[in-house]
Amino acid sequence: MTNIKYAIEGILFAAGEPVSASKLAVVLETDIDTVNNAVAALKEEYNREERGFNIIDIKEGYQICSRPVYYTYIREILGEQRNQPLSNAAMEALAIIAYKQPVTRGQIERIRGVNSDGCVNRLYERSLIEECGRLDAPGKPILYRTTDTFLRCFGLKDASELPYVDLSKFTEPEQGEQLEIDDNGVENIIEEQSM
Repeated sequence: MTNIKYAIEGILFAAGEPVSASKLAVVLETDIDTVNNAVAALKEEYNREERGFNIIDIKEGYQICSRPVYYTYIREILGEQRNQPLSNAAMEALAIIAYKQPVTRGQIERIRGVNSDGCVNRLYERSLIEECGRLDAPGKPILYRTTDTFLRCFGLKDASELPYVDLSKFTEPEQGEQLEIDDNGVENIIEEQSM
């Protein structure tokens, strides 16, 4: 194929979700380095021409997304469409899942000190978290982790790009105690990420 770069552009546009570099290489009958170089060239072209979209890295793949600078115009055309912001409680639960994944609902509740059913359900409905197995413990509680949607929303390639947090400050409290989060805690970090 003579124009791998634009074939990749077409695939990413049509897919509407992340596509792995290895899958692109197989489909285009080339190697991963060629795919990565073609994507880098597309990114450079989009930035140089200030195009309305860009390519973001998610895990070992790529996705085309609209450029954040044009968000207000896009929102006016498309409307809000369920883009209601998450509550502080949901953001707190999401931060716990992101930093301690995989984690059970019970572990989230012990850290927060309150019932987290509603928060976890909202995060699950918005595809920010997903089930990833069950804990080998009585009752076999469901384990949760963040999703590719979470990575895309927060502009992260993978969970290792989360801002550093000293998790020793956030150990699970004893039964009946509530965890206190200081000014440098997880709430502030998640607020910074969402801006």
